[in-house]
Amino acid sequence: VQIKQAQKQMRVFSKTEQDRLLEYLSSEMNPCNIGIIICLFTGLRVGEVCALRWEDISFGERTMYVHQTMQRIQDKSNSEKKTKIVLTNPKSVCSIRTIPIPEPLITILANYKTSPHGYLLTNSESNFIEPRTMQNRFKTVLKKCEIESANFHALRHTFATRCVELGFDVKSLSEIL
Repeated sequence: VQIKQAQKQMRVFSKTEQDRLLEYLSSEMNPCNIGIIICLFTGLRVGEVCALRWEDISFGERTMYVHQTMQRIQDKSNSEKKTKIVLTNPKSVCSIRTIPIPEPLITILANYKTSPHGYLLTNSESNFIEPRTMQNRFKTVLKKCEIESANFHALRHTFATRCVELGFDVKSLSEIL
């Protein structure tokens, strides 16, 4: 017996909310805000943006290679710490992909880059921003922008919706996502 669960309402930011969000994020270029901008312009998942490294970005081809995701999992081997951060393959084989980077995002990334290696968000080989931190900062940003609360995944839905509104080919969009 399978019980049909009610579908959760998909949250998509209105154009006004998106503009307000971008205006705020652009006024304070810090690692988390850049991560939010990346997700809004590319549809990446939170774990994917946290795992991105500068080596995954091709400025010449204006593409981003998504092949890892970061997540916090239970750590039963260590009695001191209950969880640990791991880098793994994305959700599915189809989630390993090369996606185009829009011109405004190329400019932002070029201005932000200080190291040819390391995690994109922190410009560091050893320091990273974990997904839960990104989600918490995102909630804070929404409050500061006076935008109704949403989960981080709403950025992905908003990206997809804007692409469809602009007449983007659905098959290509599916491959990007």
